[in-house]
Amino acid sequence: MIRIVGVRFRDTGKSYYFDPKDFQLRAGMHVVVETVHGPEYGTVSGGIREMEDDKITQPLKAVLRIATPEDDERVAVNRVREKEAMVICKEKIRRHELEMKLIDVEYAFDNSKILFYFTADGRIDFRELVKDLASVFRTRIELRQIGVRDETKILGGIGICGRPLCCSTWLSDFVPVSIKMAKEQNLSLNPTKISGLCGRLMCCLKNEEATYEYLNSRLPAVGDTAATADGMEGVVTEVNVLRQRVKLMVDHDGNKELHEFPAEELTFQSRKRRDKKGGDRADRGSEERREARGEQTRKDGRPESGKKDRRENRGENGQGEQREERGEGRKSRREDRGENGRREREERGEGQRDRREDRGENGRRERREDGAGRPERRKFRERPSDRTAAGGEENQGQEAGDRGEGFEKRRPRRRRHERGTGEENGSAPVTDGGERSHE
Repeated sequence: MIRIVGVRFRDTGKSYYFDPKDFQLRAGMHVVVETVHGPEYGTVSGGIREMEDDKITQPLKAVLRIATPEDDERVAVNRVREKEAMVICKEKIRRHELEMKLIDVEYAFDNSKILFYFTADGRIDFRELVKDLASVFRTRIELRQIGVRDETKILGGIGICGRPLCCSTWLSDFVPVSIKMAKEQNLSLNPTKISGLCGRLMCCLKNEEATYEYLNSRLPAVGDTAATADGMEGVVTEVNVLRQRVKLMVDHDGNKELHEFPAEELTFQSRKRRDKKGGDRADRGSEERREARGEQTRKDGRPESGKKDRRENRGENGQGEQREERGEGRKSRREDRGENGRREREERGEGQRDRREDRGENGRRERREDGAGRPERRKFRERPSDRTAAGGEENQGQEAGDRGEGFEKRRPRRRRHERGTGEENGSAPVTDGGERSHE
């Protein structure tokens, strides 16, 4: 067990636990405590008490001192500065044309930073705004975006019940609220009736949820059948949850009459038992259907088919022997098919292997034949412009094999092109056969 004390920093904020040390503290006293953001000024929300260690987040921050008059004066000055900062920040927001709504301003106790709380529909780029505020206040600036529920909690207001809002008076934390709670309490599902000033479902729906669950568990549902103490049975048409009274439509001498009875005088199945046993009845119904089909239920809850029993019965009647005979016949046919299949595969394999060998031998022969003339073709490849219109095989082979002679035959053509024909220069012309003519 550890000694703790609860301290609240805002009038309607959450209480945080601190180590009271040797101070004698009571509710309503002002203290200065140590936090992760530095020293803070707060109010004791409860007396010193002991709590189990596993329910406390260790280590606990300590209470530095009980607030002095100087501390109270500093806090009062900070409250005045907060109002001035509110006006300046609103003017800066209007100048930067930012779509944000400023809610509250909070000065740190030691004036080390200023916190601005605002709401907005989306993300806001307020970097330029922070620079302007820092140039004015000459301290650290922090902007925090909050939700609509926190906005209502800070601003406060009057609820539809005529009393101050719960979140701004005594509610420390927001709890999840669902539409199911409104249905359980038989409320109108009109959003304007079940929503608070923040536009969300009212927090007070959660406060009465446990009570309505208990009261509804003692009442039948509309449409159920209930019986009275004198043996009359009827259908439930209406229930009054708070008064615990039920209206039944009973059949009296062929006429339907509406009577109201206290819930404790009726015999019916409660909602909890009905919801709990609804699954059991479904399980029993499915089990009965399986039994009607001849199935059994195993220990793990899964149905075990009754085909096994039917197979055993057929076996006792002599059908098992027929199955064995059919099985032997199938086995022999499978073996025959397997043997034939192996033979066919072997024959196909031999044929494919022979064909591959033939193709390989033929391919090697073709490659050898083609490869015989490749070295000569690599030496000289005849161009279409160098081909002659006529000539024998010896001249063609000589032109293909003798590379130097081919170059000599092409050079005179380039010289003739530059200097004229061979007859004008006194040289013998070249015939179509590629040899010089000596006339």
